[in-house]
Amino acid sequence: MSMTLFEQIITIGMVVLGTMATRFVPFIIFPPGRSTPNYVSYLGRVLPAATLGMLVVYCIKDVSLISGNHGIPEIISIGVVAFLHIWKRKMLLSLASGTLVYMF
Repeated sequence: MSMTLFEQIITIGMVVLGTMATRFVPFIIFPPGRSTPNYVSYLGRVLPAATLGMLVVYCIKDVSLISGNHGIPEIISIGVVAFLHIWKRKMLLSLASGTLVYMF
């Protein structure tokens, strides 16, 4: 099933409108001269860690400890990421290294 040219134009327009809205609405709601509400500051502090925790849980949810390689590559790569991040405090280095170790 394919879209007509008009449907394609409408779809692209909706995507552009949605993208522009998500980029501009925060600047309209929170103008530069006004202080940021406490709940927004709180979310800015806790959401990055919560998101990372959710991603870790999602990535290891299907790891079987009783079959195959028993989750050894996952454990080693998580350890590499944690060690490098604590040691160097460079997110790109720790994530790239963990990915490479897992792939190897």
